[in-house]
Amino acid sequence: MPRGTFITLEGLDGSGKTTQIKRLTAWLTRRGHQPVVLRQPGGTAIGDRIREILLDSRSRGVAPMTEMALMFADRAQAIAEVIQPALDAGRIVVCDRFTDSTEAYQGGGRELGSEIVLDLHRLICGGLQPDLTLLLLPGLETSLARARRRNHRVEAETGASEGRFEREQDTFFRRVWEKYRDIAVREPERVVLIEGDLTIDEMHEQIVEAVAERLMLTAKTA
Repeated sequence: MPRGTFITLEGLDGSGKTTQIKRLTAWLTRRGHQPVVLRQPGGTAIGDRIREILLDSRSRGVAPMTEMALMFADRAQAIAEVIQPALDAGRIVVCDRFTDSTEAYQGGGRELGSEIVLDLHRLICGGLQPDLTLLLLPGLETSLARARRRNHRVEAETGASEGRFEREQDTFFRRVWEKYRDIAVREPERVVLIEGDLTIDEMHEQIVEAVAERLMLTAKTA
């Protein structure tokens, strides 16, 4: 059986990934596919517990190396339990974040550098790379404002807070944003950069055009 296709969506929180993943998976489903959808951190029982530690705003004093190690622990479990079996079965996998996020947030934001992230990726993930990465990169200020509004709303509605990263200073997110751009420049064959403060429909059109080209499908968005 031919190997499946591994698609990731990347970007700052507030970049529109959640909405676009929903629209992309609906678009794929209408074309006869049954995509496997997951998020990182999370997507497995173990991963969801790791997610609680990493994103809960009550988690204090997490060292940058600990943070990165937990990200890769989550990723290793997701690969073993969900991603690799789905690809082996010929499925399309759509994942909200992968190693690019670790390179951007821990390598860039935490200033650990790209080299250690990429070394760990080769060691722990066996070098598994997405076939296509859709990098959503609205303006920095737009993304931060959206993410912070969403976290306030979710916390008010549920009492749960996943805003640990959103409490960082804007200089942290500037480093993340710039590292994402570095990745796009370094790997243009894999990473499709969707940049600027686009509408939801405009972003969706660019996403399905890129996915259709990779999967050799018609790019109609309906």
